[in-house]
Amino acid sequence: MTKCDAVSSLRPKASFKWNPETDVVSQWSDPDGNTIPSDSEIATEITNLQAAYDAKQYQRNRRAEYPSIEDQLDDIYNNGVDAWKATIKVTKDKYPKP
Repeated sequence: MTKCDAVSSLRPKASFKWNPETDVVSQWSDPDGNTIPSDSEIATEITNLQAAYDAKQYQRNRRAEYPSIEDQLDDIYNNGVDAWKATIKVTKDKYPKP
């Protein structure tokens, strides 16, 4: 996660430009009148965003291993829903929800 991600998360309606050379906001506009978040707020939000991303690793792992939708539909059509559930359960068991 980056500082830009954190600022966008903290102030979703704001528009801003990040200056990569100075690592600060070079332009700021927020229709709600909010100010630029502090460095502390940004650091905390980066930690929160990273934790939320990490908590969904099981979803990314599952997505990579599930058969394509076409193959899943073919499995249901040819073998029935119970066989399809058994196929999917293997991946779900390999990558359980935390």
